[in-house]
Amino acid sequence: MNIKSWTLTDRQLCDCELILDGSFKPLNGFMTKKEYNSVLRTMRLGNGKLFPIPITLDVDKNFSNRINIDEKILLREKEGFQIAYMVVESIWEPDLLKESNLVYGTQDAFHPAVDYILNKGNKIYLGGKLIKIAMPIHYDYKQYRISPNKAKNIFSKLGWNKIVAFQTRNPLHRAHVEMTMKSMEKTNTKLFLHPVVGLTKSGDIDHYTRVRCYEYVLKKYPKDSAILALLPLAMRMGGPREALLHAIIRKNYGCTHFIVGRDHAGPGLDSNGKPFYNPYEAQELLKKYQSEIKIKMIPFQFMVYVPSYKKYKAIEEIKKDDEYKTISGTELRSLLDKGKSIPEWFSYLEVSQELKNSRPALDKRGFTLFFTGLSGSGKSTIANGILIKLMEKGNRPVTLLDGDLVRTHLSSELGFSREHRSLNVQRIGFVASEITKNGGIAICAPIAPYADDRDVNRKLISKYGGYIEVFINTSLKKCEERDSKGLYKLAREGKLKEFTGISDPYEKPKNPEVSINSDGSLSPEKLVDILYHKIIEIGYL
Repeated sequence: MNIKSWTLTDRQLCDCELILDGSFKPLNGFMTKKEYNSVLRTMRLGNGKLFPIPITLDVDKNFSNRINIDEKILLREKEGFQIAYMVVESIWEPDLLKESNLVYGTQDAFHPAVDYILNKGNKIYLGGKLIKIAMPIHYDYKQYRISPNKAKNIFSKLGWNKIVAFQTRNPLHRAHVEMTMKSMEKTNTKLFLHPVVGLTKSGDIDHYTRVRCYEYVLKKYPKDSAILALLPLAMRMGGPREALLHAIIRKNYGCTHFIVGRDHAGPGLDSNGKPFYNPYEAQELLKKYQSEIKIKMIPFQFMVYVPSYKKYKAIEEIKKDDEYKTISGTELRSLLDKGKSIPEWFSYLEVSQELKNSRPALDKRGFTLFFTGLSGSGKSTIANGILIKLMEKGNRPVTLLDGDLVRTHLSSELGFSREHRSLNVQRIGFVASEITKNGGIAICAPIAPYADDRDVNRKLISKYGGYIEVFINTSLKKCEERDSKGLYKLAREGKLKEFTGISDPYEKPKNPEVSINSDGSLSPEKLVDILYHKIIEIGYL
């Protein structure tokens, strides 16, 4: 019997793992249409059990059209390994705007979960129970990959009956240790340090670095008082509802208490520069349901360093005349970017060194110069000029990924349809991300006419280093006047189809780091010099 199979995305694989290992209990599969609608409206499954976030399997229409109700399908991970069977109970096209509004309280695509729902995910949902074949394979940190049942067994063997869980997606510093110690002392609990290592917020420090930091920090706690475990959760950054889900997960792990901070699982600011959620909204929702979940919410105390006492105190305990210190996430990133030392009062030496290794100073970090502009705008001329300037500098390897060269060597089989252009630009982005990740400089000079493709590349490359978008905004008129290859003439005559700027659109960048007009009013040497000094100004040289 030929069973149809679906290859799980990274997000779907995380969800699948947490369904199979019991972290999402009482959920035993991807939600059916009835369960989904109930969760949207009431935060409850069909059986009345509390569950605040829809966990759905989104697929494309081509796949859904081949599937029937009651059919068994196979779920695989990207390498082809079989994870689970699913017996399909529901197939439906959801109202995605309704889902966004009811679950996340907004339709604003600045919210990562809303952006996924509206712009990135598939538009058809399948629901049904899962039948486990094998758990996803993890090659890293196996000793910390602990399921709910295993955690409960560990707690039982250790004689722990009161456990406070602390979730984080960031490295821990001295203030975090002081805060968790206070929570443990106040509640007479042991600590279950349970960071998320699935999908977190764009820009977060990679989990390999974070786990090494957690290992150092774990030694700061009294002996046999804290355990580290990793949670492969795909965060939605869903604020109050997500905080409730996090509490349910920790209850499934056998915890009795859960620390929740201000703006827990918050996605940041909306498109108007305002927070998506009130700072204490997550704590208030969890307080409402903590008796039902049977887990006690512990508010996160904001700790600050008081030099006169040479120790940390909760901000609420600070006297009017006391001076105190703290470092925000933005300030910490600035210190790292400038290659400055992290104060010892703020973090531990081992953690500081890991962060320096993970985020080198800007002038030692790989970066990408991503040119975009019409054909004939001057991209290749300026790209070749800056290539020579950077090679003269000589402090990093430099690679030029020119549009014509890439078409010849990397994308020779592609045409000029929108789909093929997108694929070509994203291939360039992938190669640039690898160069950037390894500390080099990538110079990319395609036309890159579509904003979505440029945005994909920005997000990919920014994970590993710097990204500078260079818009060569030479006018169409000037580009046609040059027309050294005669392409515009052929496009105007209708002999060249799908030509950018004539028969196919060019979507101008809205906020490029650098904008240069190469209309001839300034020499190429001067334009290259302007770009070079802009790179210095940003801090990469």
